[in-house]
Amino acid sequence: MDRHARISALLAMLAENGKVEVDEAVAALGASPATIRRDLVYLDEQRLATRTHGGAVADSGSFDLPLHFKTGRAMDEKRRIGQVAAGLAPIGSTTGLNGGTTTLAVARALAARPDLAARESGAPALTIVTNAVNVAGELLVRPYLKVVVTGGVVRAHSYELFGPLAERSLEALSVDLLFLGVDGIDAGFGASAYSDAEASTNLLMVKAAARIVVVADSSKIGRRAFAQICPPAGIDTLVTDKGIEPAAAAQLRGAGVEVIAA
Repeated sequence: MDRHARISALLAMLAENGKVEVDEAVAALGASPATIRRDLVYLDEQRLATRTHGGAVADSGSFDLPLHFKTGRAMDEKRRIGQVAAGLAPIGSTTGLNGGTTTLAVARALAARPDLAARESGAPALTIVTNAVNVAGELLVRPYLKVVVTGGVVRAHSYELFGPLAERSLEALSVDLLFLGVDGIDAGFGASAYSDAEASTNLLMVKAAARIVVVADSSKIGRRAFAQICPPAGIDTLVTDKGIEPAAAAQLRGAGVEVIAA
């Protein structure tokens, strides 16, 4: 296992348990104690954890991982979610995407849709509105897509633009469909994010959209992150993976959310 994979695994253990012991990490990851200690020192230096005698603890039981540490997690599931979700965007529509690894998978699937690439008319096959600079970068080279990026300040954790400039631009826009990446989705609390700044900007994207499609792998189901984006009544569809628990799917459907397991 390379260092990036170890760091991602350690962060996942911290997010789940709030702490990690060196012996536990050695057994789970197959690395030497010295290697794990160096990794934990790195996490402490990056302020992603606090080093303790024998291990490390998270500053909070659930924290927001930088995006480049999330990219290796549940990638097969996110790829399938992206492919299924991308098929929901009608040709000619205006489609919104916020930031996150799952919406990035949707963006890549949209870019690969052959019916969009085959569009011959002068009008764009899709108009994409996004507040995520990495999503925009993935799509802007496609001549059949029109890409609109909000203004704002870039949040390094997620590459999302937020703040007054982003909010002003979103208040002046209307989209047909929004693919909404979240940190948690719960039948009682709805969609949520670890960052209140992101949640506030994402709420404006929700308000601008006629249809809301949450894209989230099954590890996010039943989770309540710090800041609510919108309640369950604001969500039309959830596209997730087949790992979703039947009871959780039933609760979401009971709250009025269509559930699609990719």
